Amino acid sequence: MTTPGRDSDDAGASASAGDRTPGRIGRAILTLGIIGALIVAGVTLFTHWLAPRLFTHYEHNPALAGVPKRTQTRSGVAGDPVNVALVGTAAEVDTAFARAGWARADSLSRTSDLAIARSVLLRRPDSTAPVSSLYLYGRRQDVAFEHEVGRSASRRHHVRLWLAPGITDHGRPVWVGDAAYDLRAGLSHRRLAPTHHIEADVDRERDTVLADLAAAGQLTERYDVTGLGPRVDAHNAEGDRFDTDGELAVGVISPTNARHGPPAVLPDPVLVQWKDQVWRLVHRLLARRARR
Repeated sequence: MTTPGRDSDDAGASASAGDRTPGRIGRAILTLGIIGALIVAGVTLFTHWLAPRLFTHYEHNPALAGVPKRTQTRSGVAGDPVNVALVGTAAEVDTAFARAGWARADSLSRTSDLAIARSVLLRRPDSTAPVSSLYLYGRRQDVAFEHEVGRSASRRHHVRLWLAPGITDHGRPVWVGDAAYDLRAGLSHRRLAPTHHIEADVDRERDTVLADLAAAGQLTERYDVTGLGPRVDAHNAEGDRFDTDGELAVGVISPTNARHGPPAVLPDPVLVQWKDQVWRLVHRLLARRARR
């Protein structure tokens, strides 16, 4: 048997505990929000302020500092990162890709548009399907190359290239561009229009381009300079997410396409090597999160 006074005390304690519960939840939510905001602020500070000051390097070709960091759509929306460059004449570039098993992409036209639509819908090969137009230096790509994967143009390796005005490497022309892997065809995340959705890991495609050219004996040298800079959650013009270590990889094509052994790889500064090691760890974590 309980006394009226004790009953009153128990009821008051229960009411007090109940009153405190919403407050605890609110404080927990506020704390998590503050932690999330600090993480976002830290990443932004690193990628947009600290990294450009610590890891910018153009020791192998200072002229590449003036290269635009991202492509654009015709209306000026930021597109894919500029992540690859090649040194050589137009003929040497064309021959190098041909020897590596890549095909020159067709120009956009009504005929080529219908051909790629048939390829995607009917799952038929189209190794020279056109790529969409992006812009650097006020013009669409000068040339594009691709390597089809599977039975249709839905999945493919591809790279767009622009001749960089006023930039050379030991007197030879320099082409800059964006390399990305098309995962599938579909509708844009940002507009009601067909497009290809790219793999988030644009660094892998950048490295694939140069690895294929090297395997074909077409590169004498490879080096990196600063490109866009590290990004962990960026998006292109179609709304596809991408991440990158931010390096612009440069491949020097063998003059006259003479077959060459493994290319010489010029070293990066120590700080950049450290940054790349940290980035590889970050990228593995991002990839693991994306698989969940």
